[in-house]
Amino acid sequence: HDEECILTAQNNLANCLDHLGREGEALVLQRVVYAEAVNLLGISHENTLLSGLNLASSLGALELYEESKLLVRHQLLPEARRSLGVDQAVTLKLNQTLANGLCFDPKCTRDELRLKQHRPASKRPVLIPPQATTCSRPRPS
Repeated sequence: HDEECILTAQNNLANCLDHLGREGEALVLQRVVYAEAVNLLGISHENTLLSGLNLASSLGALELYEESKLLVRHQLLPEARRSLGVDQAVTLKLNQTLANGLCFDPKCTRDELRLKQHRPASKRPVLIPPQATTCSRPRPS
């Protein structure tokens, strides 16, 4: 139990660093927290999935889209769908993080956006317009 509390504190520290604009330091700590959570709690634990979500979000914010997409697509999202369900908040946030990575990545191809590659486990349709290529990032005000 103490180890879980330490992971939670480290995760909160990483979030604070991120909010202070110290994204690089936050990313290093988030990588450590995620790896330790996998080892301590297992990949299917909700706290591990939350740590992975934080890591993937930070990777995307730092425009490390490929790494973010790989983490979400191949590790986090399949496990979240299996262990938590497709309609659970963490699973939905992981879907959103993957969508953001696809949308904002200037290297993302039309084939990568195709429905057949991103169909949720519930088999509900995901509507992606055929003309979609990439999204433009909103400009800061």
